[in-house]
Amino acid sequence: MRPETSLLTSDPLLHNLPLESGQTALTPLSQSLRQVLEQRRSERLFSSRPVPAPVLAQLLWAACGVNRRETGQRTAPSAKNWQEIDIYVAQEDGLFLFEPAAGALRQLGQRDVRAATGWQDFVAGAPINLVYVADLAKMERAPRWEQKFYAALDTGFISQNVYLFCAAQGLATVARAWVDRPVLAHVLGLRDTQRIILAQTVGFPGRATSVAPMTDGHADGRAS
Repeated sequence: MRPETSLLTSDPLLHNLPLESGQTALTPLSQSLRQVLEQRRSERLFSSRPVPAPVLAQLLWAACGVNRRETGQRTAPSAKNWQEIDIYVAQEDGLFLFEPAAGALRQLGQRDVRAATGWQDFVAGAPINLVYVADLAKMERAPRWEQKFYAALDTGFISQNVYLFCAAQGLATVARAWVDRPVLAHVLGLRDTQRIILAQTVGFPGRATSVAPMTDGHADGRAS
């Protein structure tokens, strides 16, 4: 099922995502699943080239957009249909919150907060940093251990959707756990019931300027 055009809105802070413009993707999404899986990988070199708005729209729909309008269910599974994961989008032009039901981005601020989304040196210059945040209030009847487990599980589904979309479109991406959560929570303006689970950087592939030394450990929570 193709994503539908985002809902019209008079809210000045709600930016419609152009899902049905003439340029919905960089390349046709016609590769086989096997081809996409063969290309799935983590990349840490990013160009500063902006990602076009239609591609960002498709990316967010693939992540956890609504694919069944009659029920409001999404492209990513959600335990007990809690739909507790929110996606915050940090770009050069500000901070946004993806609203799947409206197919739109709500602008939360105009300041560039990309550098606050992780300790890695590439996050400040990459065009898009996604931050996956769990709202535990939507899971209040579950014990805390179950909330943490399912929030992490549901985030994994969304992150893999992003990985597969990026593989199909020739974009670079990497999921990141090395985040200063208290600082970033303040920057995002999170409530007490919200928890940062993961961040993920997306952009066009960059070029290496030097060869980094190999290390055995992944102390920064790096993905591969």
